[in-house]
Amino acid sequence: MKISIIVPVYNECRTLRQLVQRVRHAPLPPDCSAEMIVVDDGSTDGTAQIVAEEACAGNIVAQRLSRNLGKGSAIRAGIEISCGEMILIQDADLEYDPNDYRALLEPLINGKADVVYGSRFLGKAVGMRTSNRIANRILAAAANLLYGAQITDEATAYKAFRASLLRTLRLNCRRFEFCPEVTAKLRRLGYRIHEVPIHYIAPLSALLKPAVPSPKTREGAQKHAGVSAA
Repeated sequence: MKISIIVPVYNECRTLRQLVQRVRHAPLPPDCSAEMIVVDDGSTDGTAQIVAEEACAGNIVAQRLSRNLGKGSAIRAGIEISCGEMILIQDADLEYDPNDYRALLEPLINGKADVVYGSRFLGKAVGMRTSNRIANRILAAAANLLYGAQITDEATAYKAFRASLLRTLRLNCRRFEFCPEVTAKLRRLGYRIHEVPIHYIAPLSALLKPAVPSPKTREGAQKHAGVSAA
């Protein structure tokens, strides 16, 4: 089974090479392979050169947007060219740990879920600011109130889907509204969102972490802002 890992990037030259290596070494469920799709959202800091070099080395599938259109646009562009039966979203800032892939994907592969969110609040969140923690709790509460989502982390960047389902949603997001839009549309179609614990580590500590992390020193999470979806 093929997994498409979509990585939207914008001015991530400090972390992108390390992220590519972490994803390449990430453990996957048995009989699974992965394609890493890196979508450069009009970066201006040297990210484009790194993307081109990694693509030439055969490590990634590269896509570049002509200008900065936003994270949601980059994710949609990645979905359009993906070939996998499953799609997983990965940020490039090293706050998320690819060692969590197996936990995210196994419920999909085993037929227990159609969509899986990685929850920082069911797992270990290291270094998250109190203000960010409160904001994330509010976003989850809003999703639960409006859509009956019954989740703890709406704004997590770690989301995995059956590709056939994700493509039916007709997403319109351009920037950070991907999370609330996909959550709202899944719930309106009656899909239950399955959550699994993931690991979070604050950005500075993530930058200092070894390129191939050990299972004992995991991380995960994101920088996210939510906007309610139509």
